[in-house]
Amino acid sequence: QVQLVESGGGLVQAGGSLSVSCAASGRTFSSYAMAWFRQAPGKEREFVADISWSGGRSNYANTVKGRFTISRDNDKNTLYLQMNSLNAEDTAVYYCARARTSWRYPGDYNYWGQGTQVTVSS
Repeated sequence: QVQLVESGGGLVQAGGSLSVSCAASGRTFSSYAMAWFRQAPGKEREFVADISWSGGRSNYANTVKGRFTISRDNDKNTLYLQMNSLNAEDTAVYYCARARTSWRYPGDYNYWGQGTQVTVSS
């Protein structure tokens, strides 16, 4: 059973930075692409960034490109999202996701964490 637990969310002022993490259970973390999605109030869940199983490839939504950085530590079974130059439009619940199929990138993301709230005050 896949368990994904996000942490690190909180309240930050506009222009500030925040990092969120996702701890994954299991011994096969390094075999799967991972991703971050977010959902703002009244909006659909949207893609933020993803990263290949090795960390060698990544992709970002245009709205966060140049401000956010996705990374992973396969020895620690942990996914990260470093967020800089935050603005009010980044306010959302941030979810990490794991691909269903191993060794596939972009992944077919269908395992989800419970989410962590990020609130940016303007």
